[in-house]
Amino acid sequence: MRKRTFFLALLFVLPLLGAMNVSAESDIGLEEAGITMVALRNDTLDLNQDGDVDAVRVVVILNSTIESTIVDVRLIATHNDREVVESTTIEIVGQTNASLTYDAWSRGSHDLVLGFYDMNGAEISSITLLTYEMVPALQTPMLSLQFIGQNNLQTGSNCEINRMFADETGPRYGALGTLTFTGAPFIVLDNATNIDCSGWPAGEYSLRETYRNELGQTAETSLNLTIENRPAPTFELVVNGDGQTTDRSCLIAIQPTNPNEDFAPYTKEWDVSTTSTITEGAVYDCSSLPAGVHLVVLKVTNLENIASTQAVNIVRLPAAELSAEEQEALPSQSFGEETETEAVGWYTISVLGLIVGIVAFVLLVRIREDDELLTLPELGPAPQILNDGSPDSEGLPTIVDDEGQLWRKHPDGSLDWWDTTYNIWQRW
Repeated sequence: MRKRTFFLALLFVLPLLGAMNVSAESDIGLEEAGITMVALRNDTLDLNQDGDVDAVRVVVILNSTIESTIVDVRLIATHNDREVVESTTIEIVGQTNASLTYDAWSRGSHDLVLGFYDMNGAEISSITLLTYEMVPALQTPMLSLQFIGQNNLQTGSNCEINRMFADETGPRYGALGTLTFTGAPFIVLDNATNIDCSGWPAGEYSLRETYRNELGQTAETSLNLTIENRPAPTFELVVNGDGQTTDRSCLIAIQPTNPNEDFAPYTKEWDVSTTSTITEGAVYDCSSLPAGVHLVVLKVTNLENIASTQAVNIVRLPAAELSAEEQEALPSQSFGEETETEAVGWYTISVLGLIVGIVAFVLLVRIREDDELLTLPELGPAPQILNDGSPDSEGLPTIVDDEGQLWRKHPDGSLDWWDTTYNIWQRW
């Protein structure tokens, strides 16, 4: 029985004796450390069963000539000048075995070395194993940017980007890398798997994500995105009751010209020229307006703070039966030949005409003496608005901050803010 054990051990050891690399200057050898190698075996593996070698398992059986020996067994693999180490620490009490498996992380030649180290990290001995042609079974780095949304994006449209990332090789050898995401108008965290782009300002975006682990493996993906400025709301005013008497009902309703546009979340403000109150809502009740002509203006502002206005003149006629107070509040009207008139004296008219002539002569003389009075004053810059009343961004991207202020951005990074008082862009 002892002869058979010795013979089997010899069959394992003899093929490796020629590959053993023991230096008398740097290595004290296994025997001098009280360790005897009983057997050594290398097995190639096909973990994903694709017909290619993608892993090597090394099993070594050791025996200690002393009571107990602790040794660090390392399987060192070199590929493309990069070194990967698989290690295990065992306590040799009598006959003890150690098993190490190396997974290929890249296609090509992989040189394996089996090393033995003491607890201080000093090398006891090393054995050069074979060179294997291998392909990786672990998933190499993979990146993906998946866009979810409509084809023609406008500011405020539903927009989402899903980020997908996978790397089995880096974590397997403690060689994780870093993700780099560029092209977004705002900071994107590395751990953000979903990016909400519905709040991004208008513009063209070239999104790019890269990854590189410490083994030198890289992955890259890109996504191009265009967001257009949402146009101002377009609508009409439908009137029911115009030209009717004040005892009849009167309603003004908003009617969107684009049936696909939802006006429900928009702000709607009604302003009447003859009143000082501003009301909100999709319908304005003009029944309470007194007799006369009223200019009713509706201002609609969308979620991007872009507004448009429409106006209509409403004529309200007096009712047939009016009280004295209502008669007094009515505007002046002519009753034909029955209208009472007051005579104005010709002397009074002559005196007033003379006074006006003298004042006009004095003003003309003073204007001729001072040429500066002939020049017209500066009226300021022309308003920068479109035909529909919305600000003209001149093709530059715009954004509305949390306080409702509209901004536009120039290519050099400078900003303008929209001055609603003068309807012009002011430099920030």
